[in-house]
Amino acid sequence: MRTGNEPLQARSPLKIRCGLALWGLLWAIAGAVAFINAGRPEWAAACAALAMVALTDLAMVIRHIRQGPHYQPGKDIPPYAPDRGHNETFGIRSGPGRRRNTRP
Repeated sequence: MRTGNEPLQARSPLKIRCGLALWGLLWAIAGAVAFINAGRPEWAAACAALAMVALTDLAMVIRHIRQGPHYQPGKDIPPYAPDRGHNETFGIRSGPGRRRNTRP
């Protein structure tokens, strides 16, 4: 059951994360080039490592965006069914609700 307007108004952060990863990748590459030109190979290596991290994040974000509405729901995708307080498979109680008697 919805408790407010968050499921209707929520938007996926993947697009902004993609932009930030791309921005970080560009700055890390620019930093590596600048440090190579300045004769500082240690800092250039650090910037190159950071560029690899940003590139990996960018690849994961693009993968999730291409997987479709499961990872990036839009206005026409209904919210998931609410958790009723227990996991049927393992008998784990995760919220308010009654415990079922599992003894014979």
